[in-house]
Amino acid sequence: MKPPKNHETELDSEAARRALDYYLNPSPTRPGERSPIWSLHKGVTPQQAHDHAIALLRCAATTAHETALHQEGSARELTFALMHMMDMARALLEHTLTVQDAP
Repeated sequence: MKPPKNHETELDSEAARRALDYYLNPSPTRPGERSPIWSLHKGVTPQQAHDHAIALLRCAATTAHETALHQEGSARELTFALMHMMDMARALLEHTLTVQDAP
């Protein structure tokens, strides 16, 4: 059998929980219309950003390729076209590395 509830204590506990949540777990601010959805960590070098962009393009192209294998018709062609555009963007980024490294 459950002990009888003390409504005064429950209300105080609930009020205390809400107060703690308000001060210790504030609601995250909603991004504005012009706020970026994400940003780079401070201290990321241009080289690190460049390398990560190449890796992201490689992953995206692989995902597009695997997706296209399970499609037919124009959807398949469109997905392969997307994959090729990502591969071209990656090749351009990789080319900038070779140009920068050249004497």
